[in-house]
Amino acid sequence: MTTVAPGQLGAGEPAVSSGLGKWVEDARVRRVFNWVAAALALYWAVERLWDPPVGVILKGAVIGGLYSLLALGVALVYRANRIINFAQGDMGGAPAALTVMLLAVSHWPYPLAIATGLVSGIGVGLLVEFVIIRRFSKAPRLVLTVVTIGISQLLTVVEVGLPGWFGSTAPPQTFPSPFNFHFNVGAVRFYGNDILAMVMIPVVIAGLAFFLNRTNMGVAVRACAESSDRASLLGVPVKRVNLVVWGVASLMATIAIILNAGVVGLSIGSPLGLSVLLLAITAAVLGRMENMPVIAGAAILLGIVQQSVVWHTGSSDIVNVVLFLVILLALLAQRGRLATRAETAGLSTWAALREVRPIPPELIRLPEVRWVRAALALAGGVLILAVPRLIGSARTDLASFLCAYLIIGLSMWVLVGWTGQISLGQFGFVGVGSTAGAWMTLHWHIDITLELLLAGVLGAVVAIAVGVPALRIRGLMLAAATLAFGFGANFYFLSSGHFSWIPGAFTQIPRLPLFGRVSLDGSNRYYYFSLAVLLVCIVAVTGLRNTRTGRVLIAVRENERGVQAYGVNLTRAKLTAFAISGFLAAVAGVLILGRQQYLYSGSADPQSSLDVFVMVVIGGLGSMTGVFAGAFYLEGLSWLTSSVPQSFQGILTLLGSGAGLIFILMFLPGGVGSAIFLGRDRLLRWVADRRGLIVPSLVADMAAVRGEPESVAESLNLPPEPEPLAEPEAAGLELLSEVGAR
Repeated sequence: MTTVAPGQLGAGEPAVSSGLGKWVEDARVRRVFNWVAAALALYWAVERLWDPPVGVILKGAVIGGLYSLLALGVALVYRANRIINFAQGDMGGAPAALTVMLLAVSHWPYPLAIATGLVSGIGVGLLVEFVIIRRFSKAPRLVLTVVTIGISQLLTVVEVGLPGWFGSTAPPQTFPSPFNFHFNVGAVRFYGNDILAMVMIPVVIAGLAFFLNRTNMGVAVRACAESSDRASLLGVPVKRVNLVVWGVASLMATIAIILNAGVVGLSIGSPLGLSVLLLAITAAVLGRMENMPVIAGAAILLGIVQQSVVWHTGSSDIVNVVLFLVILLALLAQRGRLATRAETAGLSTWAALREVRPIPPELIRLPEVRWVRAALALAGGVLILAVPRLIGSARTDLASFLCAYLIIGLSMWVLVGWTGQISLGQFGFVGVGSTAGAWMTLHWHIDITLELLLAGVLGAVVAIAVGVPALRIRGLMLAAATLAFGFGANFYFLSSGHFSWIPGAFTQIPRLPLFGRVSLDGSNRYYYFSLAVLLVCIVAVTGLRNTRTGRVLIAVRENERGVQAYGVNLTRAKLTAFAISGFLAAVAGVLILGRQQYLYSGSADPQSSLDVFVMVVIGGLGSMTGVFAGAFYLEGLSWLTSSVPQSFQGILTLLGSGAGLIFILMFLPGGVGSAIFLGRDRLLRWVADRRGLIVPSLVADMAAVRGEPESVAESLNLPPEPEPLAEPEAAGLELLSEVGAR
């Protein structure tokens, strides 16, 4: 028997036979050969398509190396927490901005300013983990992912406020090089900061490799990445290890952004945005979040592609398309394989969404319950119909937009809440609907009802095309692909600057009469039309949820293998969810177009996709009510902020910002909607007590609240369960059963 040496991060192998060891080595050689072949193919494509000079290629390799540091930090956090850390860039952005301000404004000595920035970077990571992330250790990964978005917003406030704290009205965008030296490669000149980056990138990557493979803490990090529960049983301090992971990830982000500020500059005083993370996430996905050498190499190659495209076209718009296509091709080229224990655990935490419990059948037919439900429905209906009179015609347009926003929330509920497929490019489908609707209105002059239907079908087709990678991957890997689609759609596919048939930003889109007879002019009429479309979508989604198709989609989220065992076509089920989601999002896009009456640039803004993702999670994906509660919460806060006195605006802004987001999810992991159902269940318990009814589905909650009865058996006056046998007795019975079997 021989022992195979540990391979990639967290891939320790047990002792195996020499034959199996040779097979493993051959498999590794094949993988290395495949990645080298893919890298050469990508380089050949770059040369054929854009023919960049050597200087541009070297510049791209340097910038790609900086992105590799971000990508490795993303992979570290993913393996430790099974999330994509959307605050990765901002965790390094704030300390990097501090470093630049110390160097360029306060004129600190170079070593002292750099050391201060690096220490503050480590401190940011430790503080974020200890104060925030640790509070969500038992929360579903979906919730924790949204928490990182809130952390990003908090750190953005620090980045934007730094120039003011230093008294700088024109903040510097870079810092002077520590030494005066430069050289040329063709027409591209490399300065001292470029040389510093060339030296530091391999040093940092080598240091990370040494830390993970040669130190006790690094081995503990790898063990926790495989299974934190097993590592904890073996005595590994999991919390301390997680603290170190976040500190190291923040340090790598800080080094990357500081070096990036010297190479290409840093926009101090403005947020970094999603574009900084897109290339890093793409590289991490190409390495499946676990193969560190592949992640670093992929980031360098993507940096070369980025600089080559910018050099050849003079625009960065097509870079987003290239990244999207690279992700799709890489994911489709991967062979199907069984998920590891760590991956299975990560997927199960994504699916850990609590379904809202319906009203128990023992109570739903009681007169008081029926009357309250009818009264609430009547009051809600009257309130919705009276919206134009209550808020005035000036704000009725906002109510029309809210109707479209709720339809987008429904589309996210079907895709994320039902099937567990994460989409961060939902506004790409919204943009498809708006663009198709504008073109049909201007060229075909068709009725808006037919326009809604055709745009919805087109959105479903595009969603199926984007959802094809769902056949190979789930969760955050798919989320990265949809995020890249959102960037590609916004900056290229739906841009009038690249396609002449798309109406320009200042082209007026008229509202054609409904059925050729009913005018939709005026904010009140269009609000009622949008409300009617929303009601149709609600009825359709509710009906679908109660059909076999809806039950299959829920089952896909809970247990894919179990669904396959019952003969369900998993591919068809997933693509059905994408089609329904794309259809609804495109319908909402047509409504938004009709409200604005022009097609504005940025209709598929990726940040809007991220906002709607936050909306449905903060509301609660367990029910339609929760999704709508999230929309009313965030949109309602934005409306109130502009209406209340200035002294209250700060409080409302805080509730709608990252701090408010984290606060809500900390105390309401099920979202804002869960508070509604907690109140409902409290009233149902009161009704059950008043009627003297024993409701089994509420007994556990009653026991937790009142301390009695302790079990369902006690509440129903059933005989107690027999006490468990003593240990020797149980062992004896076990031995007897074994003997009997023999």
